[in-house]
Amino acid sequence: MNEVMEQIGPYIREAMQDEKNQKREQFRRLNRFVREGQILFAGSSLMEQFPINELVQDYGLKEIIYNRGIGGFVLDEFEEALQECVFDLKPAKIFLNIGTNDLNDARLDLNRFVEKYEKVLNKITDKLPDTKIYLMAYYPVNPTDVQMPHMAEMLKVRTNERIDSANKKIREMAEKKGYCFINVNQPLKDENGCLREEFSKDGMHFYADGYEAIYHELVSFITE
Repeated sequence: MNEVMEQIGPYIREAMQDEKNQKREQFRRLNRFVREGQILFAGSSLMEQFPINELVQDYGLKEIIYNRGIGGFVLDEFEEALQECVFDLKPAKIFLNIGTNDLNDARLDLNRFVEKYEKVLNKITDKLPDTKIYLMAYYPVNPTDVQMPHMAEMLKVRTNERIDSANKKIREMAEKKGYCFINVNQPLKDENGCLREEFSKDGMHFYADGYEAIYHELVSFITE
């Protein structure tokens, strides 16, 4: 099995890259129709899968929210895609959840990680100085609710302890730079601080009711 995975690994990576490129192209085309000055959600898969438009409709909000999350993105890829994922929309507010995939790399230095994140934020504020930026805390994981071997290996590195350390550093950077850091994670956590099993798809991503739980924590920032 390991030999087979090694053989097909490059093809899987190529397919994933093709999918990311297709999503970027889709956003380029969609952006011709956006209304500027609205609200933007952007980041990687945990933001892409946020059913924010359905939730705001279900709860009767009138805010217009665009989602430009792309699954699998790391900070470097997000930086390369800023035009179609952020700049084209000229949002009044942007909610960011980007960088969790960087935490999958055991070699990552968290200080360097924060520097890269800050570089991305500087580009956004230079281009869009009037846009209010909200940095969302990284969500908890549940390493005991994993079915796929590759996810189990990933969560040996992307632990809740590492996520907490990254959140602490991002919060400190946000306070220093004047960004709004928001942590809406409490409804997702069980008694051990892990992602609640009833919300979990794979130990890392979660179902719509998990998003609905944190929506109620997030809505005051959307409407302020």
